[in-house]
Amino acid sequence: MTGIQSKTQRQIQKEQTRRHLIETAFEQFAQQGLTATRTADIAKAAKVSHGTVFAHFSTQEALLNAVIEEFGARVSLRLHELAVCNNSLREVLAAHLKGLTEHEAFYTRLVIEGRLLPESARNAFTIIQSSISFHLSQAAEREMKEGTIDPYPIHLLFNTWVGLIHYYLANNDLFAPEESVLGRYGQELLEHYIRLITSKV
Repeated sequence: MTGIQSKTQRQIQKEQTRRHLIETAFEQFAQQGLTATRTADIAKAAKVSHGTVFAHFSTQEALLNAVIEEFGARVSLRLHELAVCNNSLREVLAAHLKGLTEHEAFYTRLVIEGRLLPESARNAFTIIQSSISFHLSQAAEREMKEGTIDPYPIHLLFNTWVGLIHYYLANNDLFAPEESVLGRYGQELLEHYIRLITSKV
């Protein structure tokens, strides 16, 4: 019995350390950049040995993928919490903005450095975008049928929305130096986008 309890405690400790490394990496990637941050930087910030990082993640790429997946899970959770079935497109987009704003620094790094990342990291990011696109498409298709918004190909609706956000994030030094771009412009971007696609008939 003691052996089982000890094993359980070791497993709990292992999971806690892994979680701590992901949270620390989240902060380091956001502050220093996805490509500039080294595993040694993460170990130092997490106050663990360099070897501890590799005990949980075989490579830096594996750690980056885990952080991107965690980011995706958090944004998806926001969408599920704030944009459940039959919600309006506006509510889905507002939920998306809310999730991104909570992790804006990290997401900005993804936007700016995305093409420099390993293929596995880019694939993880694509999966996140596909999940968001799914939520958007459900609301958009319903409102196109109702005539609330003009009929558009879903990929254009999604890419126009994401492109608008990405442009502001990629140029955050121009639009909102030293503060949140989405905090400052998010609602304005949402209203502008809704006006663009609202049916003119």
